[in-house]
Amino acid sequence: MQTLSLKSHWLWLMVAGLLIATMSLTWQAMAQNASPSVLVLNIEGAIGPATKDYFERGLDKAREQGSEVVIVELDTPGGLVDTTRDMIREMLNADIPVVMYVFPSGARAASAGTYLLYGSHVAAMATSTHLGSATPVQMGGGLPGSDEGEEDNSTEESDGEGSAMERKVMEDAVSFIRSLAERHDRNADWAEEAVRNAVNLTASEALEQNVIDVVAHDLDDLLEQIDGMSVVMESGDATLDTAGLTIERFDPDWRTQVLSLITNPNIAFFLMIIGFYGLVFELASPGSLFPGTIGVICLLLALFAFQVLPINYAGLALMVVGLALMVGEAFMPSVGVLGVGGIIAFVLGSVMLMDAEHLAISLPLIGGVALVSGGLMLWTLTRFATLRRRSAHTGAEQLIGADAVALEDFETSGHVRLHGERWNAVSDAPVKRGEKLVVMRLEGLTVYVTPR
Repeated sequence: MQTLSLKSHWLWLMVAGLLIATMSLTWQAMAQNASPSVLVLNIEGAIGPATKDYFERGLDKAREQGSEVVIVELDTPGGLVDTTRDMIREMLNADIPVVMYVFPSGARAASAGTYLLYGSHVAAMATSTHLGSATPVQMGGGLPGSDEGEEDNSTEESDGEGSAMERKVMEDAVSFIRSLAERHDRNADWAEEAVRNAVNLTASEALEQNVIDVVAHDLDDLLEQIDGMSVVMESGDATLDTAGLTIERFDPDWRTQVLSLITNPNIAFFLMIIGFYGLVFELASPGSLFPGTIGVICLLLALFAFQVLPINYAGLALMVVGLALMVGEAFMPSVGVLGVGGIIAFVLGSVMLMDAEHLAISLPLIGGVALVSGGLMLWTLTRFATLRRRSAHTGAEQLIGADAVALEDFETSGHVRLHGERWNAVSDAPVKRGEKLVVMRLEGLTVYVTPR
């Protein structure tokens, strides 16, 4: 019987394996027989870690379903340098042509968006869009994207202005965007101007100056114009065949939205505050579980966000020190010295925490958290001051001035009832049974009383 049972199990396993293999082959056959398609992604807002994850998953999806082209609808004010470089590296080494399309009308490819356009196999823009302002203005990794542009931030060797690090960052950015322009045979001189002087171009101007390849009204117009275009791939030149392609969209899903939420500097900052105070409350009253659980989860999410964001660690250290000092004020009152110092350190650290222009913590949020922390500290100080002025409710101090009742007649020593207990008593005056007395002092188990 046992042998038959083992054979039965093996048979079921073989059947399950055959079913899985059949389903896999069927899926692959369906994918191969499906009509050629173009996968359309949508990137809107600042370029950050969530954008990179979404872009990489889009490329993977395009490979799996055999898409001919990937089109990225782009509208961004800028973002992180490291993230932008990673996305461009993915594009340059992709085996599927990537079209960066500034869309819809009114959109922009400022700063990081300009680099993405220059790094794409096909650079396209819709009407009434613009690109430019690619000057690197943040040491920590931010690319600017302000509509107002910047003054001439270039640093010429002859005038001696600017630090050595600023010159290094500038020259590195110029070399990077020129190499992208030369790879795809685009206007490298204007690209350098966009980096050094933060200049901008409209879609029509960009087409005239060979900055982009196409100006298209919509996706259908774009596919029609790029059909037959030759692009430079890692493996060599390739010709696009976009006629009759089926358009499939891969919009940002819940994962991208969650990552975008967590890596939002304001949310990450708030998660850190909740996590810190949750752990403090848990340590203050062990066994509560709820604040500790919430605190650990929020703190881990905040640390994940800080890992992928351009964090200034000096600012982070100041924040932690400030929070610790404010908590120390609550447990060891110092007439406000620790608390005020903690608030100052916390505010300075919060302002310094993020280096990127488009991924900075909101100043009103910092001020609000500082005011709440200051309010809690002030409440703690006033609470301690009130408690110190109150008379004692327990211990020996509580008995001084308390009322007692004589249990018997006595001249100098006898017994009294005090707080429901029988005490030895000494009096400097004769006492009658049932007479009310006042406790003057206490020595051991003997109270010294006097008639009320």
